[in-house]
Amino acid sequence: MKGKEQRKYWLDTMLLIGGPVLEALAKRQLKEQLPTEFHSDRSQFAHLEAFARLACGMAPWLELEGLEGEEEQLRARYAALMLEAIGAAVDPQSPDYMEFKTEGQPLVDAAFLAHALVRAPKAITGRLDERVKGHLITALKQTRRTAPSGSNWLLFSAMVEAALYILGDADYDRMRVGYAVHMFMDWYKGDGVYGDGKDFHWDYYNSFVIQPMLVDVVAVFEQESAQYAALKPVIMERAQRYASVLERSIAPDGTYPFLGRSIVYRFGAFQLLSQAALQHFLEEALPPAQVRSALTAVIERIMNAPGTLDENGWLRPGIYGYQPELAESYINTGSLYLCAAVFLPLGLLPSDPFWSGEELKWTALRIADGENVMRDHALD
Repeated sequence: MKGKEQRKYWLDTMLLIGGPVLEALAKRQLKEQLPTEFHSDRSQFAHLEAFARLACGMAPWLELEGLEGEEEQLRARYAALMLEAIGAAVDPQSPDYMEFKTEGQPLVDAAFLAHALVRAPKAITGRLDERVKGHLITALKQTRRTAPSGSNWLLFSAMVEAALYILGDADYDRMRVGYAVHMFMDWYKGDGVYGDGKDFHWDYYNSFVIQPMLVDVVAVFEQESAQYAALKPVIMERAQRYASVLERSIAPDGTYPFLGRSIVYRFGAFQLLSQAALQHFLEEALPPAQVRSALTAVIERIMNAPGTLDENGWLRPGIYGYQPELAESYINTGSLYLCAAVFLPLGLLPSDPFWSGEELKWTALRIADGENVMRDHALD
């Protein structure tokens, strides 16, 4: 497929996955419709997980200006649905009012919702009416009762505070932001990778959470602190390097290593690579169209597996189809929607080189085809 066809495929796939969530929530029927039988002991969190994780991935497309024709009509429709969905999620009188109070898991998904607000400051954050904004601020603040552990959870707290800041709440907590940023500076392990805490974990949490949130939190607050402004080039260089590592991990057939925790988030494992494309910080030697080709191969390989969606269009646990044994005990149906984070480049116009460039082989495919590929260089 060429770039135009690939964009349509990406958009159709994102809406195939996300449509049932937003349609149900806008009607205040998500709690009626979302399947919660899988790991039902986690069902109280499933609705916020599904909505927030979807919003996190969809937000840049909703924010995009300059689209035309059918895609712009779709974008406008889904932007309106997103606003309705937020209202339903944070209104205490709504049948779909979501769980923000309980200690633990709600902080995680409040942070993904907060990330959506940061990624769409005009289309989402700037269009909230005052009543919904008040409910949303209250809901986000309820997650402060969770004291995050020394891990990626620190960034969940920081991202919630970033959202409160852009919502105009003067009571945002600078300390939660600063503590998270500075701890991760101490936890850097080299070659573009942070520890999840003081220890290295061989998984995709550098892409699921750590680097995307660290990059965007520092961008929100760099004007507030000379320290953050000084740290930003270091953080961006590391993110750039890790994005290249992710691209190199995509095999010639579109598979990738299934390592560590939460692998049933599927192509959400490539959020940081998608963000690097969206925000134009890919390494110079990594053409955007090459990333598009690689990620399309990953998405197609996964979506072509029968059983990925149930008969009503809801995601099922697994990587290639229905593989429930791959899911940890903390994962429910809602958790799976972090896969939507791969779709961030839909926030680029069709004329952007990511979409307009000619299709290119990705690194592993070039090597497998016998091409002479420049040797990789580690980042100290």
